[in-house]
Amino acid sequence: MSKLSMLKDKVVVVTGAGGGIGREIALAMAREGARLVVNDIGASVSGEGIDDGPAQAVANEIRAAGGEAVVSTDSVSQAQSAQRIITAAMDAFGRIDCVVNNAGILRDRFFHKMGEDEWDAVIKVHLYGAYHVSRAAAPHFKAQESGSYIHMTSASGLIGNFGQANYSAAKLGVVALSKSIALDMLKFNVRSNCIAPFAWSRMIGAIPTDTPEEQARVDRIKQMTPAKITPLAVCLASDAGRDANGQIFAVRNNEIFLISQPRPVRSVHRSEGWSPQSVARHALPALKASFFSLDRSGDVFSWDPI
Repeated sequence: MSKLSMLKDKVVVVTGAGGGIGREIALAMAREGARLVVNDIGASVSGEGIDDGPAQAVANEIRAAGGEAVVSTDSVSQAQSAQRIITAAMDAFGRIDCVVNNAGILRDRFFHKMGEDEWDAVIKVHLYGAYHVSRAAAPHFKAQESGSYIHMTSASGLIGNFGQANYSAAKLGVVALSKSIALDMLKFNVRSNCIAPFAWSRMIGAIPTDTPEEQARVDRIKQMTPAKITPLAVCLASDAGRDANGQIFAVRNNEIFLISQPRPVRSVHRSEGWSPQSVARHALPALKASFFSLDRSGDVFSWDPI
């Protein structure tokens, strides 16, 4: 490893690191000198099945390149198993410097058809998972007065998408969780940021291609490889990323975006107060010019990847 490596001697936990974006982040962190906990239960995209092969393969690849890595196959969705992921880092390396909450599953279905099991499964992995792993790392970050969280969010939550109420709700919840961590742990020099990755992986391999327009969209997405996400992730994990905290980024091929956060955009006032009738007659018409459209990510990011 180079003496100029950005993550020399840092210990990084990457969940969902057995393939796709997680794998590329783990490999990139290792190339920059980090010691890795490669966490993945080896499940299918929908969260079914267990296989330690994917995580082991990534760890082997890191070691073959001269890096250090241990494997964790514990689930992020339960507090006790998430704690074991962090314990693996402490047992192997004696510290932890960064958590990348990347593990995820999909159970897509239109809202009026979605079952409680489909809702629960996705919320538990994405939102509960981000909470459980982050919470397990928090005492160590606090004690050493340093640390970085990197949470994967999604344009499905930030903007919107069809058939993903569970996933969208979880991913927008992760954004609020990240901001809360950033606020609560600022005094301990702990940072928390989100990345919305645009990349072709198993997670989006199930996007429908029933129409020519959908197929064209998938073809564009395939240009965006998971490796494109890694430079920002590595930088945020390093001391060079110290000025970024509580932010939402997106990476789309060779583009890096800073995503806005909810703020007031327009207001109306009546000194005598409001009635339902005056809201209908005055407030809503006055505010309507600033209403947001029912966009999906493809509507907002409408140009081809650069």
